This record gives sequence, C-alpha cells and structure tokens, in this order.
Amino acid sequence: MGYPYYYLPVLVIALTGFIDSIYLSIFHYRNYTDMGYQSFCAISRAINCDTVSQSPYSIFLGVPVPVWGLLAYGFFLFLLSFALQEIGGRKRVWTLLMLISSAFSIYSVILAFVSAYYIHSYCIMCILSYGVNLALLFYAWIIRKRFRCESFFTALKLDLRFLLGFPQISIPATLTFGIIAMGMILTFPPYWLMDPPVLSKNTPTGMTGDGHPWIGAEFPEIEIVEFSDYRCFQCKKMHYFLRRLIEAHPGKIRLIHRHFPMDHSINPLVTEPLHKGAAKLSMLAIFACENGKFWEMNDYLFDLKKDIEALNIKTIAADVGLEFETMRYVFHDRRLWNVLWKDIKEGIRDYQLSGTPGFIINGQAYLGQIPADVLKPYL
Repeated sequence: MGYPYYYLPVLVIALTGFIDSIYLSIFHYRNYTDMGYQSFCAISRAINCDTVSQSPYSIFLGVPVPVWGLLAYGFFLFLLSFALQEIGGRKRVWTLLMLISSAFSIYSVILAFVSAYYIHSYCIMCILSYGVNLALLFYAWIIRKRFRCESFFTALKLDLRFLLGFPQISIPATLTFGIIAMGMILTFPPYWLMDPPVLSKNTPTGMTGDGHPWIGAEFPEIEIVEFSDYRCFQCKKMHYFLRRLIEAHPGKIRLIHRHFPMDHSINPLVTEPLHKGAAKLSMLAIFACENGKFWEMNDYLFDLKKDIEALNIKTIAADVGLEFETMRYVFHDRRLWNVLWKDIKEGIRDYQLSGTPGFIINGQAYLGQIPADVLKPYL
C-alpha cells in the first residue's frame, strides 16, 4: 500500500493517545478535588478507574502519569510531522519513533503489572493507552520493514541527522519540551495531597447522648451523621469537605462520626479481603475517643500513608498524645470491639448501608456523597 495508508493510522492512533491523556488528566484532577465526582468506569472492584487514580502509583516524579502522557504524545506528534517530508524518502524519523514507542510500551507493561499485582484494579482508559502504545510500536516496525530502512542504529543516526537539518524548528521545539518537563517536576501543584483541616480550638466538639463524637455547631441547623472507613478514599475526601464546610459556616453544621469499616474481619457485608486493617484503625479511634483525643486520632488515621501492617502503636500514641501503656493492648479489648460492632450493626439494620461513606441527614441515608440540594438551604 502507499505511504499515506501507513502514515494516517499512526497519526490517528497518536491523536487518540493524546485525547485519552487529556481525559485521564482531567479525571485525575476531579477525582481529588470534586467531592461528588465518580468516573464512568468505576464499575466494580476489579474494573475501577477511580481506584487506579487514587493509588500512589498514579504519580511519577511529582506529576500525574496522564500529564506525562500529554507531554509524551505531544512530542511524538511533533516528530511525526517530520515524517510527512518527502525529502526524508519516507524512511526518516520512523526508527526514532519506534524507539520512543518501545519506551511507551515498556512503561505500559510496567503500569499493567502494577495494576494487577499492587492496585488489584484496572482502568479502562489506561488500558486504551496501553493499546495505543503497542499499536504505535507495531506501525513503526511495519513502516521500517515496508520502506526498507537501514539497520537500527544506522537509521537512528540518520534520523537525528535529518532532524538537525531543520535546526530552526527541531532544536527550539525539543528544548521547549525539555523545559516543560523540568518545569512540571519542579512546580506542578500537588493537589492530590489532601491535608486534614486544621483542628481549630475554637471549633466546638463533644459527645452525643449515646456516646458518638461530634464536631461543629453546639446548636446546629443541620446534623450530619457519617459512617466512615479510614481506608476509604471517598470517606477521606468527603470528611475533609464537610470539615471545611464546618469551618466556613460556624454555628450551622454538626458532624457526628460513626464507624463502618469495610473489613472482612468484622463487617458481614464484606465476604473477601477488601480494606484489610480498617477495623483496627477504627479501634484506635474508639480508644482515642474514650481518652479525649478522638479528633486528633481521626485526622491522624485519615492522613495515614503507611502500610497497616507497619503500624507502630508506640509511635501513634506519641504522635496523637496518648499514653502508650494504656493503649498497647487496644486490639485485644473485647469491649471496644463491641462498640465497633454496634456501629456496623446499626448502619446495616437501621439505615441499610451497603458501603462507605454513608451519611444520615434527617433520617434519610445517602451513600457515597451528599446531594448539593440537601446542604444548600443551610449554607
């Protein structure tokens, strides 16, 4: 077939990768900043773009992976524009593009491995990018074969020499891409680092009549009960959102915290390992509550970045301001387990909760998020 039948598919595939990266970049940003956002492919535990985006592996060198994709596909498209030049004899640039697409494909294999063995979830739009990268590699290989390019290293040397034949374009553009990459590493805003709201001494806290901790207004216009899990990303995002609303609208909102860990060790709704260790984190919070340090422990646990198995009770006690000697046997206290079980049982029985976060407002249960029209009249 003629050259356009090879060139045009590569152009379309590269543009597909670029557009996919735009979508993934927007999706990544909204996942961390939009309280009510949920992607279309959050289908199940195994197929869930949100889970992949919320993992630490979605960041590389301080920049979201899809943003790197935007820069990489942009550079690929820039080089592809030189492949239109008749002067190149339809051989030039393709060896360089094959080298770049090989790097893309290797990175795709690494990301796929991470998704399978570390995140245990897959992103449909990420899988699309893997297909794009492999297709780019395949086409670059086919074009080299079809138009009889020289041996790999000889052709690579000729490709670079060909690009240097356009110094007024190739050199400034390459430097620009390099400067953009360095600028992203040095200055990209870390919006994914959700710091807990400052626990103001002026914000009232207390305990309800049945022993649940609350924060916010002493005489609220609206009372929100949250059923939460310290290993649930959406729980963390919504909790921080509500705490900031409390700070912004003092005297209007009271937030009551209850526990609903999606941990198979205690929650009957979970039949296989999901949020392993979440029950133990809730136990720490219940213990802290009984010792007057609930909100300090609550913020500490939501901001916890360590593996649950690596938790050090002594370090936690020191960080939160609790006595280690009274806390060291917290996980063996059956009374605390019963307090936790009571929250889970009432969440299922009284409010039909099936996951987290769950919110109870005026007796009505809301799962995942609170509709804006519910809060609007009070703000």
